[in-house]
Amino acid sequence: MPVNADGLPEAAVPAPPPGLVTVGRYDEGPGYAVNRPQGADSWLFTWTTDGHGLLTQGAAEARAGAGDLVVLGPGVRHRYLVRPGAPHWRFWWAHCRARPSWTAWLSPYAVGDGMFVVAGVPDVLHDRMAAAFTRMLSDARWPGGLAQPPNSAPASAFPAPPDSPIAVAHGTAARELALCSLEEIVLLASAAARPLPQRPGIDARVSRAEALIAADPAAPHTVRSLAEGVALSPSRFAHLFTEQLGRSPMRALREARLGHAARLLEATDLPVERVAVASGFASPFHFNRVFRERHGTPPGAYRTLARRIPAVTDPAIGLGAVPRPRGEGTGQLP
Repeated sequence: MPVNADGLPEAAVPAPPPGLVTVGRYDEGPGYAVNRPQGADSWLFTWTTDGHGLLTQGAAEARAGAGDLVVLGPGVRHRYLVRPGAPHWRFWWAHCRARPSWTAWLSPYAVGDGMFVVAGVPDVLHDRMAAAFTRMLSDARWPGGLAQPPNSAPASAFPAPPDSPIAVAHGTAARELALCSLEEIVLLASAAARPLPQRPGIDARVSRAEALIAADPAAPHTVRSLAEGVALSPSRFAHLFTEQLGRSPMRALREARLGHAARLLEATDLPVERVAVASGFASPFHFNRVFRERHGTPPGAYRTLARRIPAVTDPAIGLGAVPRPRGEGTGQLP
């Protein structure tokens, strides 16, 4: 049966005034509960590091455990507490007005009534999430005018000293720095917890390898390193990748590097030699040769032509695409 805030015996707890950025970290035992029949004027972000919490907003409910980010939008009655039967709930929290871009990142995790539940954030990111909250707590106290904001304590420094579990960002710089840390938290959680879109007939491990290549084409990827990244043997990985995508992993890597190089040439003034290195090519001579084979013109000439041709809009690749120098219409760049 859904838990809601109607008829609760405990008194309503006021929310922080709208417009403030408030951050804190708690370790609460059984009996801890916050009830807001009118909701809050600001957004509430909670990140559980240990124990279990129970959060309700309207008719929506979330059982939060370690590694879960639960977000409550404004204006809806809510209640949160240590989950019945749990020994404690250790969590970070922040009240603020969310930046507009965050709604799009969180929308895949909407569960109704303005609640968003980002569960399953990979363990490898937990320390970084905690570090971002720790930095947010520290930056919120910065008065400005110093040489630099105060250094953040290590993420492992929990529980906090009794006199510093909460901070309110009063100054403009402190507020914006704190929001930047919270933006990192929201982006990390929402991007990492969301599974990669699956294409019919494509193994999830192949899609993951493609994502590893696309994320950093210049990295020293090998068949072995990519295979390890998707928990396959090198031979099995190479066979599966080639069978499903019609090209070998190293061929896909070369295409990704050439595409990355093309965009650097279009968008920067880096010398061609630095573009080659930044795209993962050890030899500028090799880079020039394979780039010309792929695009029909040397890198320098490609840059000149790309800047002469007005950008076109292609639904497949978005804004800022340019026609291929070979004159093949508005063909897609790799």
